[in-house]
Amino acid sequence: MNRWVLLEHKISSSKLIDIHYDFLVEDQLDCITWKFYEIPLLNKGFFKIEKQPNHRLVWLSRVEHQLSNNRGLVKRIDHGTFSYLSHNQESQEVKIKLNGKLLKGLLVINGSFCQLTKKN
Repeated sequence: MNRWVLLEHKISSSKLIDIHYDFLVEDQLDCITWKFYEIPLLNKGFFKIEKQPNHRLVWLSRVEHQLSNNRGLVKRIDHGTFSYLSHNQESQEVKIKLNGKLLKGLLVINGSFCQLTKKN
């Protein structure tokens, strides 16, 4: 079964605190990764995301980790298993059925936007 994880990434400096969320899905040798600016809430509409470079598989099992070079603290918010319902790299549309505690349902990623809805 394929694994996924939602990580809170908090970067603190003397002037501000930046918080975003890294959403990773297992893909054989590494994890396909997106940056979320908010936690997806069921049926709350689309929100902006950014595709990120793939991350290492080790992030699927980490609960909390302090990054080197003042790059912040990463904490696991949710995790679980998933299955692809569709994955069209050309159109950048991905539909993923998530099975987690917080995120459960159909996650639709369409280019730079994402939405969590009930399962089909």
